[in-house]
Amino acid sequence: MSKDQIYAHEEATAGSFQFNAAVADVFPDMLRRSIPGYDESIRAIGRLAARYVKPDTYCYDLGCSLGAAAFAIRRNISVTDCPRCKIIAVDSAPAMIERCRRLLTDDDGITECVVQQADIRQVVIENASMVVMNYTLQFIPLDERLPLINRIFDGINQGGIFVLSEKIRDDDPEVEDLLVELHHDFKKANAYSELEISRKRAALENVLIPETTSAHLQRLAKAGFRHSSVWLKHFNFISIIAVR
Repeated sequence: MSKDQIYAHEEATAGSFQFNAAVADVFPDMLRRSIPGYDESIRAIGRLAARYVKPDTYCYDLGCSLGAAAFAIRRNISVTDCPRCKIIAVDSAPAMIERCRRLLTDDDGITECVVQQADIRQVVIENASMVVMNYTLQFIPLDERLPLINRIFDGINQGGIFVLSEKIRDDDPEVEDLLVELHHDFKKANAYSELEISRKRAALENVLIPETTSAHLQRLAKAGFRHSSVWLKHFNFISIIAVR
């Protein structure tokens, strides 16, 4: 696993954050050192897959990057219990898709898994027992988020589950400031410098647009999900489960 040193270099200050080859090369390390609780959220997605995935259905990992969620699903569903299931992992970044396909060849899962390069806003979602969006909606323009969630809802079977993980901002400005400081402390403890933190934050400005937890829950309810709740939270990172 290559170490993330992208924002240690001065040239990284130019332009906005992109999911390019340089990011793909260090992405596992970037996630581990930047998102508190990330590994646990992936393990938990696997446990949810074992509980919710049904025979003859599809599972979607939308914004799959290197496919961590897709592989967690694959390793936790039994071909005997869930025959003829299919996992569809989708991302728009060519560098991510290339590496995800490479990782798929080394994965020992049995359930069929297809990796697609596509805009998740254009993907047909159907007959789904599980859909995952791990830190992906935050990169979609605000006015396009509800239509996307509506399409996900329409494609999930009754009793199916949607897992939505996001960076959020708090309704209370003072709490928001505290959560940001705690997140920065987390990154410093993982050997990111103040300069790296500052540069990456600038690169993500107007690219990653966080919302409040209540905004996410209200959108899910508006789309039609019967039950939704935060099931994992660490500082300003949350994961929500929503059941149709």
